[in-house]
Amino acid sequence: MSCLDCGNCKKDSELYFCPAQNEFVIREKTIIRERETRWKKGDPRYESQRRRQRKDREDLKIS
Repeated sequence: MSCLDCGNCKKDSELYFCPAQNEFVIREKTIIRERETRWKKGDPRYESQRRRQRKDREDLKIS
C-alpha cells in the first residue's frame, strides 16, 4: 500500500478517509486528566473546610 498524498491524514481531524487503505481511519487521542487530590493538612483551606463539615454533621445530629 502506498500513500496517494491526498492530504487527509495531514489534517488535524480525528476521523478521515484514506483512499490508499480504502477505509475510514479514527485517530485515538489519549486525554490524560489530572486527578484532584483530597484535602490535606498543608492546604490553607483545610481547617475551614474541616470545621464546616464538622458543623454540618453536628447540625444533622440535632435535627
